[in-house]
Parts: sequence; C-alpha cells; structure tokens
Amino acid sequence: MHPMLNTAIKAARRAATIINRASFDVDRVQVSEKQYNDFVTEVDRAAEAAIIEVLTTAYPDHAILAEESGASKNLHDENENVWIIDPLDGTTNFIHGFPQYCVSIALQQKGVITQAVIYDPSRNEMFTASKGGGAFLNDKRIRVTKCDKIADALIGTGFSGRDMSGLDEYMEMYKIMTQKCQGLRRPGAAALDLAYVAMGRLDGFFEKGLAPWDIAAGALMVSEAGGIVGTFAGESDYLYKGDVLAGTPKVFGQMVNALQAFAK
Repeated sequence: MHPMLNTAIKAARRAATIINRASFDVDRVQVSEKQYNDFVTEVDRAAEAAIIEVLTTAYPDHAILAEESGASKNLHDENENVWIIDPLDGTTNFIHGFPQYCVSIALQQKGVITQAVIYDPSRNEMFTASKGGGAFLNDKRIRVTKCDKIADALIGTGFSGRDMSGLDEYMEMYKIMTQKCQGLRRPGAAALDLAYVAMGRLDGFFEKGLAPWDIAAGALMVSEAGGIVGTFAGESDYLYKGDVLAGTPKVFGQMVNALQAFAK
C-alpha cells in the first residue's frame, strides 16, 4: 500500500474517533448554519483539524483544500500535492442520527487524483483506492456491477437544499431517471454514493453543484473499480465543474444520453 494512502487512512480513522464519540449524543452537538440549509457542526471542524494535523505532520509541504477551513496559504504556490478533504460528508444526516455519512480524503498530484479514502465510521467500512492499483473495501478488491441496462439499474442521486434555484431542473432530471431506471435513491452523502457505485451497491449516480471534496475520492474509486465518471456531457472536467455522472460503463453512457440536455 502506498505510504501516502496509509497516512490518509490514519487521518480518516482519527477523524472517525471524533465523529463516533459525538454520535452517541448528537443532541449535544453544537450546530450552526453556514447558509440556508447548509449546516456545520463542531464535529465537522474538529474532525477536519484532526485530519489536517495528521497529513501536515507527515507532509508539511503539501497543500490543503478542505470544506470548512478552505485552501491553505500554499495552495496556489505551484504545489504539486494537494489534499482534498471533506471531514464529514452528510452533516445533515449526522445531526439527525441518520447513519449515512463519511470522511472523504483524496490526494491530487499535478492535477490528477492519485490516492483516495472514504471511511464510513458507522459501519466501519474503509474504502480505498490508488491510481493504477485498484479500489478496495476493507482490503478486499471491489468492482462495479455488470449491469448494462439503465432499466435494470439502481441509481443514486442528490440535491443540495441550500440553493433552491435548481430545484425545478432537478425535478425534471428526477422524473426522467425514475422512468428509465429500476430505482432511484437519495441517501444524502455524495462521497459515499460514489463509493457505493465502486463496490456495486449502486449501478450509477448523478448530481449537480458538488464541490471538489464531495467528488475527488469517490471518483477515483469508481474509475479504479472499472466504472466511468464524467460530466453530464460525458467529459472529464467534472472535479471543479461539479456536475457528475458515474456508473458502470454501459449505464454511464445511457445516463449521458438521458441527461445531456442538462449539461452546462
């Protein structure tokens, strides 16, 4: 296993210790609203601080792009190594005691995601991937399903409640996909949804308006598990564009055909 991946696993477990401790009494967790329907807790901040401490202790010259603290000062200094962090993807689920949330950590090197960790602390499921080295769940190799027809597919999706301007468009997409696939699910943690595509619990996934920390780790896992990730137009510039489709190779193509009218 790559030493940088080992460090990311250590960081994810450190964050999970904080998250698990707080999960026993979520009513006592301090919650604030960053913007409408966009919440952050003291747990998000503490978990992120723990992750950054582990990573920067091991690699002090590396840059950071994190959901809560933003970009480190050296991010734009032509830094070749950038850690992209979501300390608690699925915060709304967490504060309601709904066990669908995760820690997401990815390493971007020279613009390419090369290492990825997604850890579900409620299920003790550690998803990992290294570019060219495959994707794993708790050290067991994972692959996307063999599903080749969207009509047989279980598809994950998401919609952020903080910007209602895109709700009508999303409902149009929801209607289209509901009519085309076998089932549609909106669990509420995009990073974990992508991990589920990688290991076969979902056959595909789509969402608009995501941030890099929602996408980076899960996208590498899907591609290393034999799937495809792209924009709604099927292109590869999804990480900072934020509009993502993922799935088995044939389901991905059929999703692009169904949803390309919504591409930016």
